[in-house]
Amino acid sequence: MKKKLLFLLIAVLAFSAKAQTLESYLQEAEENSPVVQAMELRYNIAEEKVNEVNTLPNTTFGAGYFVSEPETRVGAQRARFSVSQMLPWFGTITARENYAGSMADAEYTEIVIAKRKLALSLAQSYYVLYGIQAKKTVLEENIALLKTYEKLALTSVEVGKASAVDVLKLQIRQNELQQQRQILDQQYLAEQAVFNNLLNRDESIGVEVVEEMQIPSEDPILGKEGLSMNPELLKYDQLFESVAQSELVNQKENAPSFGIGLDYIPVSERTDMMVSENGKDILMPMVTLSIPIFNNKFKSVTKQNQLRQKEIELRKEERLNVLENTYAKAVSQRNEARIAFEAQSKNLEQAKDAEEILIKNYETGTINFNDVLDIQELQLKFQTNQIQSTQLYYIQSAIINYLINK
Repeated sequence: MKKKLLFLLIAVLAFSAKAQTLESYLQEAEENSPVVQAMELRYNIAEEKVNEVNTLPNTTFGAGYFVSEPETRVGAQRARFSVSQMLPWFGTITARENYAGSMADAEYTEIVIAKRKLALSLAQSYYVLYGIQAKKTVLEENIALLKTYEKLALTSVEVGKASAVDVLKLQIRQNELQQQRQILDQQYLAEQAVFNNLLNRDESIGVEVVEEMQIPSEDPILGKEGLSMNPELLKYDQLFESVAQSELVNQKENAPSFGIGLDYIPVSERTDMMVSENGKDILMPMVTLSIPIFNNKFKSVTKQNQLRQKEIELRKEERLNVLENTYAKAVSQRNEARIAFEAQSKNLEQAKDAEEILIKNYETGTINFNDVLDIQELQLKFQTNQIQSTQLYYIQSAIINYLINK
């Protein structure tokens, strides 16, 4: 089971260049995450439980001294020494080991879930950082473009083809974009802190983010049937198995247990007469049988285990419904992101065509700087929407990978 679950660790992305960047961060996060480390310790404790149950009950030692020594034919009994060991029914210890092992497997599944959730959170934060950084780059490009338009406007003012108002409008627009960029700087610092906290390191450490991400021409083929292998569902299978093993332990403990022992009684020699075996010590082997006649306790435990298994089945069914809903929503939003990206790409091409027309008009001596501002604002809007669509696409891809990636 452990080997099988190893293959369930999430591959955050199916895109090599980007996956390598995230993979290094993910490895660091797994090594430093206190949540993962705590769960690994819980797993180690659960594994150690196997050794705990692989033991017999305490051996009983006894000693007694006869204050009034009872006389026997071969002499007076001076003391009594005894040792006894109770033994569980055949297979009881093995059943306990299997139960402890099943609980350890359940803890291991929790580790897998924690790592997958950490990978998902890290990927989502990474894509948010990419989106903010990409928007900052677009703003810088647009600010530079407005500066170029400002120079054109100043030249036009000098020859009387534009007014100073046009120059002021272009400068005001630049101020607005500078403000937006400063806001993005603050958003980036906040998200960088989130990302670094997932890595369990200082919040001020810089994060390397890819400069450009493109939506692939085709989506990876990922079938919904992979949901059945999600560790969040496998966890309930492990819990169901642990209850089954618990019931086997209960049945074994409902069986008789037996014990073996030995009594040793030293005997004093008789001095008043000579008898055969005079003063011979007594050695008495013993066998003990413990039968659970009143077994209502075990019947109650069996009933509880049956109810627990039914509860686990219902909880698994409910969790599957949640995962299926999440999967359907993620696929839908990823498709929406692709549609929006393609639409914005067309709009951006048309906006650039309009920009070229305005530049040609400037060469012929006629240019409307209000139209320039309108086109620039549209271009920025389309570029920003493209970035948001790309970010949304990869965030939803990360969710899909979390749900069904094997």
